[in-house]
Amino acid sequence: MSTPPVVALAARSLTRRFGDLVAVDEVDLDVRAGSVFGLLGPDGAGKTTLIRMLATVLDPTDGDAHVLGLSVTHDRAQVTPRIGYMPQRFCMYPDLTIAENIDYFATLRGVRRRDRRTRSARLLESMGLAEFAGMRSGTISGGMKQKLMLASTLMHEPDVLLLDEPTTGVDPVSRREFWRLLAGLHREGRTILVATPYMDEAERCTDIAFLRGGAITIRGTQSDVAARVPGVLLEVGGAAPRDVLGALQAADDPRLRSAHLHGDVVRVLWEGPTESSSASPDSAAVHHDSATRLVEEIAAHHGVPGVVARRLRVDMEAAFAVLAQERT
Repeated sequence: MSTPPVVALAARSLTRRFGDLVAVDEVDLDVRAGSVFGLLGPDGAGKTTLIRMLATVLDPTDGDAHVLGLSVTHDRAQVTPRIGYMPQRFCMYPDLTIAENIDYFATLRGVRRRDRRTRSARLLESMGLAEFAGMRSGTISGGMKQKLMLASTLMHEPDVLLLDEPTTGVDPVSRREFWRLLAGLHREGRTILVATPYMDEAERCTDIAFLRGGAITIRGTQSDVAARVPGVLLEVGGAAPRDVLGALQAADDPRLRSAHLHGDVVRVLWEGPTESSSASPDSAAVHHDSATRLVEEIAAHHGVPGVVARRLRVDMEAAFAVLAQERT
């Protein structure tokens, strides 16, 4: 029998209220050591509040959480050196240079002068910031600001990273670059908990939890989450995607659980059987139609012939669209 994975973060009945508002509602959470754990959910779901409690920035109203076995409520002084917390908003000093900001915050975290020099040089080089080290932080791009914050967060070499929507508002190229850096940290064995509203970023996580209304509605690996989605995911293409969508919606067929535009194609969640049988009135032959063939026929019947449907792997965007509607 294999040894169960070590849990780096564990929350039990973790709750935070602001007056009558329950921002985080009795959350139970386990984050495996060495994983990239994606905390997903819309704005207002409670992601930031949950991360701030795990980071010891905010006291829980009820419940507790443990980071590497240390309580965030009773062992705060021991927890803080073990974590790296990166808030959603840029919090570096705009009048200081990149190098000065890193050095200043490393000093606050107790990093020795000798170590500050070597670590800063290594981090700036790995993040492509070395040639910009003398620039004032208030003048650099959004992507560079996020990398600067990550570099500052890593200066004291934390075991666990808590990242609150680190790429929100950042251009796509910088987002990809940021996740390249996270992938490197993952390979080094760091545990990363990252809140994100982006489903393509959820695809990069080893474990996922959906947060809605302060409560976790579903959790697991990508395979676990995808397996919860009923039916099959189809992509339907045609010359006029909006006409295709209109035809499928007009069909009002219960087997079409959902249909929405995705770029220049229509994504369909098909909940009917993937194969159906019908006998021709003129012969005993049996015709077997796949889900893709049936969807093409439905579109044609409602005035949009010539569409082509194909099956897709259930990705996190499709899973989130369906499972976010479920009740706990």
